[in-house]
Amino acid sequence: MWRPEAALAPGLGTAAGRPLTVGWDVGGAHLKACRMEGDRRVDVAQWICPLWQGLGQLEAALDAATARWPDLAAAQHAVTMTGEMADGFVDRADGVARIAAALEQRWPHRVRLFAGEQDWLLPAEAAQHWERIASANWRATAAHCAQHFADRSGLLIDIGSTTSDLIAFRHGRLLGESLSDRDRLRSGELVYLGVVRTPLCALAERIAFQGESLNVMNELFATTADVFRLLGELDPSHDLYPGADGADKSLAATRARLARMVGCDAREGSEADWLRFAQAWRNNMLDRLATELQRMVSAQGLDLRASAVVVAGAGAFLVPDLIERTAQRLGLEQAAPGWKIFDYGFDVAGGVAQATDHGCIPGARLCAPSVAVAALWQQAARQQRTAVEQG
Repeated sequence: MWRPEAALAPGLGTAAGRPLTVGWDVGGAHLKACRMEGDRRVDVAQWICPLWQGLGQLEAALDAATARWPDLAAAQHAVTMTGEMADGFVDRADGVARIAAALEQRWPHRVRLFAGEQDWLLPAEAAQHWERIASANWRATAAHCAQHFADRSGLLIDIGSTTSDLIAFRHGRLLGESLSDRDRLRSGELVYLGVVRTPLCALAERIAFQGESLNVMNELFATTADVFRLLGELDPSHDLYPGADGADKSLAATRARLARMVGCDAREGSEADWLRFAQAWRNNMLDRLATELQRMVSAQGLDLRASAVVVAGAGAFLVPDLIERTAQRLGLEQAAPGWKIFDYGFDVAGGVAQATDHGCIPGARLCAPSVAVAALWQQAARQQRTAVEQG
């Protein structure tokens, strides 16, 4: 069940003799990874990786990963990505091919690219089949959840630093026909809102402050990290990017950034005023997410009361309120709700976790796609070995 544990653990050593698999999620803002020794997940981590500044940022993040895990040359690497969307690439096909090539150059003949639940491609195939590889990280996490809850319907809600994924499944299969980001933006399965990097001006045209409704300044003065940092909900280990103004992340600096959104200085309001202001932005974000979740649940005929709700991402703390708000919109009874909230890190990925795994459960929740591709690759490898042995 849902467990809001602490931050990620420091890097752990290698267990001699165990096959080493590393799952990677190469995003446009973060690099996330899961290390598995045999069937046991032993470490999960993320690094800042602003790919819009060039592939050198990926190389730097991979160097940091290698410093944490010096034996990566001996690992099998299972990869998913969304970083191909970064505007430093000519287009998405160019991004997929160049990211794949960078990984292959670092670990020759040891990289496989996720292209669907049963499909793993070589980096040399990336240019030809880029559409199957691009922005597929949501599918890995959702497929892993669907496998785990194969006997019931369910819903994956992964609220990340930048985007939110709302994916339905039933009897082990994903619902809906969306494959591309364009498909998912149309269906509501992809919502470009996150709890760290989203500019606040994307959340509202007008906002309440001190009893007045004010137009919002369409400037990058503040981000959602300021809202959830001030409210005390954002884990500091998930808050890796600098503030919009480059200033520190103290509460005073956070209030100053929020104040600029409505043409004010922080001294014009009390601490209570700014907390209420942050809560107003939080409510706007929940309303936006609830609108898309209601759209998706209705389209898929999902009974929310009988569904397993799996939470993941840096913004997993929002999910209980999001589910309640969506249920109210759907006219479901508030008393004794039937839905259950499950933690991806504990309930789905936790089957191979032990108490000695330290930070792996919160790490797996934050970095769910990297955990999922590691697990799915291991399944595919086992099936292949079995087929050869029975061959």
